[in-house]
Amino acid sequence: MKNYIDNYFEKIKLTIERINYKKINKLANSVLKIRKSKGRIFFLGVGGSASNCSHAVNDFRKLCDIECYTPMDNVSELSARINDDGWNSSLSNWLEVSKLNKNDALFILSVGGGNKKAKVSINLIKAIDLAIKRKVKIFGIVGKNNGYAYIKGDDVILIPTTDKKFITPLSESFQSIILHCLVTHPILQSKSTKW
Repeated sequence: MKNYIDNYFEKIKLTIERINYKKINKLANSVLKIRKSKGRIFFLGVGGSASNCSHAVNDFRKLCDIECYTPMDNVSELSARINDDGWNSSLSNWLEVSKLNKNDALFILSVGGGNKKAKVSINLIKAIDLAIKRKVKIFGIVGKNNGYAYIKGDDVILIPTTDKKFITPLSESFQSIILHCLVTHPILQSKSTKW
């Protein structure tokens, strides 16, 4: 067991060393542009990434004064859309009602980022397609460079793969780490934390 734990944390260290810090800074500047234009950020993700979306909405609103939302925070509406319209259109239909426009940004949190051929995360793909159609900036933090979000996005941070068997836990963990880096970035943080 000790070897497993040593290996796991070694992969975390390797991931930290391989992340592109310049891209994180570029993303911070892109988020700042959204705030200056009084745009909104819509966070989208499924599974563990969905909970990271909720956390991000809280921090970006509270610490950075940016209007943010995620459909993951309203389980009644999300489940009604899934039930009535289907999983694949659940997020894009929600964005339609939210009047997604060119001043806004989509922020994808995902391990794979969607894959049309494999029919994975089609709901994210449809949301990304809507964003492209409406000339909305697409941000993200993902674990795969061949996923739809990474290929189609404007400012997308790739979590380096240091071990294929850890791609999901490391991607979802580093989403949170990078989001905290962004909300405490000097150009974005406008309110101090309590502690």
